[in-house]
Amino acid sequence: MSLARKSCIPSKSDTHPLTLEQAVELLGEIPTWELVGAKKIECNLSFSNFAQALAFVNAAGEICEQENHHADFELGWGRVGIQIWTHDINGLTESDFILAAKIDEVC
Repeated sequence: MSLARKSCIPSKSDTHPLTLEQAVELLGEIPTWELVGAKKIECNLSFSNFAQALAFVNAAGEICEQENHHADFELGWGRVGIQIWTHDINGLTESDFILAAKIDEVC
């Protein structure tokens, strides 16, 4: 099943971060994203103007709300930076990649 068809799962106290190898494997399914120090994934997007960038952030933010898993967004004129990681464990889980794949669908 593709990542975008899965749902994010809340982390638990015994959740362990993905290994670098696991993260790299999942990254292959979301090619517009990059690993940041094996603890985060990020994507930088360009838009024609501020309004389009803002509309994208609003659409992506709605996905975050639906999945109850939230990304960090940096919004500027014609650009959006996104970082995702599981804050509770200061690392990556499959849910981070699921959220990224869902966000990719609104690009």
